[in-house]
Amino acid sequence: MNFHLGTVANKQGRIAGINLGGGDAAFPGVLGTAITRVCDLEVSRTGLTETECRSLGLDVVAATFEATTTSGYWPAAERMTMKAVAERGTGRLLGAQIVGGTGAAKRIDAVAMALWNEMTVSDLVNVDLSYAPPFSGVWDPVLVAARKLERALSEAF
Repeated sequence: MNFHLGTVANKQGRIAGINLGGGDAAFPGVLGTAITRVCDLEVSRTGLTETECRSLGLDVVAATFEATTTSGYWPAAERMTMKAVAERGTGRLLGAQIVGGTGAAKRIDAVAMALWNEMTVSDLVNVDLSYAPPFSGVWDPVLVAARKLERALSEAF
């Protein structure tokens, strides 16, 4: 897959500069993490989608659910939908997508960090993410995604 993003070009330019200056750097690749806004709707992704996984022959489970961007009772709470994908058998986290109101899409960075560090769904379930009602419910949607994937993985056997 090709990802034509400024962040990728910047990272590759840095690697080229290091090597031109006599260094020895290698580009480690990217996950395809991207974020955008369309009017009032935020959209983000990282890693592979369920469709991409299946086209690569990976045996996967996916979890899709709705949540809110803040605690549900908070006046600024907006709806969001998140989908996450993991590999059956290994529990390896493979990707996620988020669509929703203000405050939804940036959560993809937590998933990108988990992917970059090759975390399993079980690893992600216990990550210590912040909590305060104006920013998230007690269970951040990233953690909810991990719990739902963990459940789906256990039911897949």
